[in-house]
Amino acid sequence: MNIHFSFIIPVYNRPEEIKELLESFTLLKYNRPYEIVIVEDGSSKSSEQVVNQFSEKLNISYFFKENSGPGLSRNFGMEKAKGNYFIILDSDCLLPPHYLATVEAFLENNYCDCYGGADAAHESFTNLQKAINYVMTSFITTGGIRGSKNSITNFEPRSFNMGISKKAYLKTGGYGKIHPGEDPDLSHRILKNGFKTTFIPNAYVFHKRRISWQKFHIQVKKFGLVRPILNKWHPDSSKITFWFPTCFVIFVVASILSSLLISWFAIVPLSIYILLVGIGSTIKNKNLFIGLLSIVALFIQFFGYGIAFLRSSYYISLLNRDPKKQFPSLFFN
Repeated sequence: MNIHFSFIIPVYNRPEEIKELLESFTLLKYNRPYEIVIVEDGSSKSSEQVVNQFSEKLNISYFFKENSGPGLSRNFGMEKAKGNYFIILDSDCLLPPHYLATVEAFLENNYCDCYGGADAAHESFTNLQKAINYVMTSFITTGGIRGSKNSITNFEPRSFNMGISKKAYLKTGGYGKIHPGEDPDLSHRILKNGFKTTFIPNAYVFHKRRISWQKFHIQVKKFGLVRPILNKWHPDSSKITFWFPTCFVIFVVASILSSLLISWFAIVPLSIYILLVGIGSTIKNKNLFIGLLSIVALFIQFFGYGIAFLRSSYYISLLNRDPKKQFPSLFFN
């Protein structure tokens, strides 16, 4: 198959990040033509001038539309794109020089209509961003599935680094109106329509994620609220591992209460786990302070996701409430 790539990048009030992302495009080691489609999703801070700065270096187009969320903005971009294989990126990503060559080489030998890749922390990221990246990608915290895995079939790509063929997009209709959660929802609809998804080793991007504790907490909380909704829509996607953050919350509370009421020894298992996270992050990032920040990020991630997941499970799974009525903030009209 002769693949022509189109990058689809929605942006909302992030002209500085778009500039950094486009600068990383200029360093790609890839000789074949490709295009970049920037979709401004009703921003009040326009990225148009930034995009114009790269018009002579890159094959790039810019579109402005009313705000409708990242999912529908990606659909808009895919409608405008000229390629037959779309690569979806978030605006807060950077590409390593080998990215596109790695993707093309993999698809030429193992073609798949949908792929996902890992995310990593760039050396220019702040200590907080590196700490958050660690707890979101480490094997000891999330099983490592978002960070690195050599072979994964039926993988659930995330739209910060996701490829989808034009054929699969047309068959499924693209992203829905939920956010977050629009990417695993699309992944399952891709599978249900007879296509395959996969993970491409080494096709990672540098993903900044959130830049403050508050924004990180809001993000993981929304992830927790969304997952029971996705489980309801796609029952075959439900996994016991989705309960692990909630179990961690219960484990922490039980450990503290037991240490106070029964024996101090009850806090030892939790202490060992916290220590392992801190040491692992310190070694990986070669920075003790990042290791300490990773412990904070661990609790924000698990408590934010775990409590929200339990709450959403109560309303969606147990009481069978309408997701759009129960959690309207998760849906775009």
